[in-house]
Amino acid sequence: MSQILPLRIRVRRALVTVIALATSHVYAQGNRYELVENWAQLPDGMVWGQVIAVDTDQAGNLIALHRCSSDTCVGQSEPPLLKFNPSGELLMSWGEGLLVWPHGLDIDADGNIWVTDGRHEGGKGEVIFKFSPDGEVLMTIGTPGISGDGPYTFDGVCDVVVAANGNIFVADGHVNNRVVKYSAAGRFLMAWGQAGTGPGEFDMPHSIDIDSQGRVFVADRGNNRVQIFDQEGRYLDEWTQFGRPSGVFISANDRLFVADSQSVDGVNPDFEMGIYYGSAVDGSVEGYIGDILTESVTEDANGVLFSGLVANRGLIRYEPE
Repeated sequence: MSQILPLRIRVRRALVTVIALATSHVYAQGNRYELVENWAQLPDGMVWGQVIAVDTDQAGNLIALHRCSSDTCVGQSEPPLLKFNPSGELLMSWGEGLLVWPHGLDIDADGNIWVTDGRHEGGKGEVIFKFSPDGEVLMTIGTPGISGDGPYTFDGVCDVVVAANGNIFVADGHVNNRVVKYSAAGRFLMAWGQAGTGPGEFDMPHSIDIDSQGRVFVADRGNNRVQIFDQEGRYLDEWTQFGRPSGVFISANDRLFVADSQSVDGVNPDFEMGIYYGSAVDGSVEGYIGDILTESVTEDANGVLFSGLVANRGLIRYEPE
């Protein structure tokens, strides 16, 4: 006897089939980037901790955020922030003693460096720091050492991005499942989201970025999707074709890069861990870099990719072929 499925189930199965075919095509295309090993030069005696985030400034320098040669900065004397020139030489380091569990990173249009601290201990953590290009603390958002879901408290804060007008968007994701918006001066404006699977709901919003149209892209990792909003929190769209997103980055010309660190059999089984890249305009997937376990990715002005390794502790560079 034939079985007639409800339209919603048939559409869902069709979408899954299309996504599986599309990702198989992406894997078949191969990798358009070449790995450059041992690019970054650490000083004698310093080793990588978990490299959780990377970004580049307008001069082409790379900022890497790592967990102080360990998996936490508690009790460590190493600096969590490292700045490298385009040749991989360390220019400066800073942040010793400030952070508990570094997590997110963004460099704004003025070259200021924004960092999220995702845990609290000893009166520190669960805050967002704004540093000058020289490493001076310019602003702190949040209540150091206190977790919560109020306008100026976070719980497992993941990432931050600064819009063209200076407004600040925060992925407060490990516990609170929300996006928080602040003015350029750090004044609370609004928040949206709650735990769930529906449009505008989240299951660990782990990373955040903004495209040239001003749309806010959120890596809704636990729901295996990237959700897209306007800057007032209105839901616009969601994309599942970029895997299970731990990190999102959008270039100036709207290329979208997504770091997938969790897709395995039983968890998003139609995808594989790696870096997916494509268009932030229409959501088309152009390619995939495999054999990498990363939660972050960025692209410089020359099309070079950088990615931080958490479990394997390191920094890698990919040059376009």
